[in-house]
Amino acid sequence: MRAKNEKAYEKVIEHIKNEIWQGALKRGERLPPERELAETLGVSRNSVREAIRTLGLMGFVSSTQGAGNFVTCDIEQNLRESLHMMVLLGETNVLQISQLRRGLESENARLAAGRIPPRQAARMKELAQLMREETDPQQASRYDQEFHSLLCEASGNRLIRSLFGAMLSTFNEFISTMYMRIVGDPGQAEALHDAHQRLAEALAAHDAEAAAAAAASHFEVIDDFIRRDQSRP
Repeated sequence: MRAKNEKAYEKVIEHIKNEIWQGALKRGERLPPERELAETLGVSRNSVREAIRTLGLMGFVSSTQGAGNFVTCDIEQNLRESLHMMVLLGETNVLQISQLRRGLESENARLAAGRIPPRQAARMKELAQLMREETDPQQASRYDQEFHSLLCEASGNRLIRSLFGAMLSTFNEFISTMYMRIVGDPGQAEALHDAHQRLAEALAAHDAEAAAAAAASHFEVIDDFIRRDQSRP
């Protein structure tokens, strides 16, 4: 019975995917009622509900009380749930996630350098200076998060922004705590602030190679800190 139910709910998912592929369903449009889907596909309404719940967790269906189920595309939710489960299952760790961010943000900086508007570039230079001058580590951490969020926006790459958002929402507290611990060491703090400043200046100058190099330097500081932290007894 369980195998039969699993096949039924997968049948519903495949049907909805095919409808999207063929253009019969588009983002923002309402799915057919559960009863109609069940009758069309010859499955139970429980199977339809299970399929919709699964698509909802994946970020491809949203439900509104009294209005129905709608096609959506919340990539960040999908990635966030997957990343969180990988951590819980021990399939990845904070160092690997930082290494992923390093690769993403280096390319992100390269893309942003070619298209960042003057106002955004000026704000990033301001944030780099504020981080250096701020004496409250928590406030400095907030400046850091805004800095990197602006960098992701400037790239124009939605997938990079979604990956960044997923990592930030999953490890927001860890990232904030790690930043505050790094800036507690004068030498590491100076290296991190220098990387932020060089990145902001490279973006303002639309120098893609310098921006990518500064982003990589930023994460060299972070990765080195994580490795040393993990090696402590």
